[in-house]
Amino acid sequence: MISANTNETNKTGIGDVGMGISYIPYMKNSQGIAVRARVYTNSAVDPAFGSGKWVVMPAFFYGRYFNSKKNLWISSFEYQQSFAGSSQRNDVSIAVLESVLFQFFGKNWVAGDVALRYNNTLNGYQNNAYVEYGRRITPTNLVYIHPSVAFGGDKTYNYGIEAGVLILF
Repeated sequence: MISANTNETNKTGIGDVGMGISYIPYMKNSQGIAVRARVYTNSAVDPAFGSGKWVVMPAFFYGRYFNSKKNLWISSFEYQQSFAGSSQRNDVSIAVLESVLFQFFGKNWVAGDVALRYNNTLNGYQNNAYVEYGRRITPTNLVYIHPSVAFGGDKTYNYGIEAGVLILF
């Protein structure tokens, strides 16, 4: 769900919907690598809520635990490229380098993240950073909330807040 001001009117609706699959080909001791492929549809109910394009997003991850698995660092690189959708909308061509550090305590965690994002279509940077608080509510279900701030010359927003549920299976 997305809420945005469009033409001085606040609207809320469904944004681009996506799906993905991840695979961990290497995990040993306290480190590992993973790959992920995601696809977003152009399913937004309003042009302000999505790209108007189908977008494929391959990604590569490296993660490492520190201090007896109480700290986790994950760095990733993702490339986002549109391959179909409205010819009236700009193509998507974005490279993202992201790094996040987690501190775990009991069923909870706090994290800090910085994402450096270059939008090739705009020839500009759309970076963001956030802090996050999360809690495991069952062995396979987690909830989190994170406020964020954007920075860079071509940022897409100023401040944001995200809340979510992760279901692991």
